[in-house]
Amino acid sequence: MRWIPLEANPEVMNQFIYNLGVKPNWEFVDVYGLDPELLSMVPRPVLAVILLYPLSDSNTDSLGKPVESSDVFLVKQTIDNACGTIALLHAVMNNENVLQFKDGSLVGDLLHRMRDTKPADRGPMIEKENRLSDLHESSAVRGQTTAPAPSIRTNLHFICFVENSGALYELDGRKDLPILHGPTSPDTLLEDTAVVIKKFMAQDPQSINYAVVALCRKH
Repeated sequence: MRWIPLEANPEVMNQFIYNLGVKPNWEFVDVYGLDPELLSMVPRPVLAVILLYPLSDSNTDSLGKPVESSDVFLVKQTIDNACGTIALLHAVMNNENVLQFKDGSLVGDLLHRMRDTKPADRGPMIEKENRLSDLHESSAVRGQTTAPAPSIRTNLHFICFVENSGALYELDGRKDLPILHGPTSPDTLLEDTAVVIKKFMAQDPQSINYAVVALCRKH
C-alpha cells in the first residue's frame, strides 16, 4: 500500500489536524532557521517539532538511544509515503491533554482504540482506517506543489520530536521504539530539538532538502 507524499506545508498540516479533530487554538508554523534569533520568532509554547529530511546512505547512523516507554505514543509505519501523516499523528496524539480534541473526533477515536496496543499493531490499524486515508489524500493534493503519484518513491522522510516527562523523544514510524535524545522541558523543546536537527544535517551537509515546522499556540 502506498499513499501520495504529504507536503511540508503548515497550511496543509493545520487543515489536516483540524479535520482530525484538534481544536484550532493550535497551529503549525514554519521554523525558518535553527539559530537562536530565528527560533525566538516561533510562538510559544511549542508542543511538537516535525522535521522533513532526506534519507541517504550518509544518515543511516542512529542518533539518540532507542528506549521502551509506555508513556510515549509511537505508530509503526506500514504504508509507503505515509510518514507525513504518521508524524502529524505523533505530534497530536502525544499532546492529547493539552490539545483538547473535539467530541467524536477521528483522532480521539483512533487514540482510544490504539492506546492499549503495541506500535507494530498500530500500523495495520492505520491501513484499515479509510477516514484517515481519505484525509491524507485530500491533504496531499492541497499543497503548493503538484502532488506526485502514489507510485513515486520519495527519499524525503518526516519525523516528530516531543517532550514527555522531561525527556526529548524522536518518533520515527520506521523505527520500533522511541528514540531518546536526553533532557528537555516544555519551555526548551524547540531549542533542544534544534540541536538534534543540526546533527541530522551534519550527516548529509550537501543536501538542502530540509524543512522544520513547529506545533505551537495560535496567537
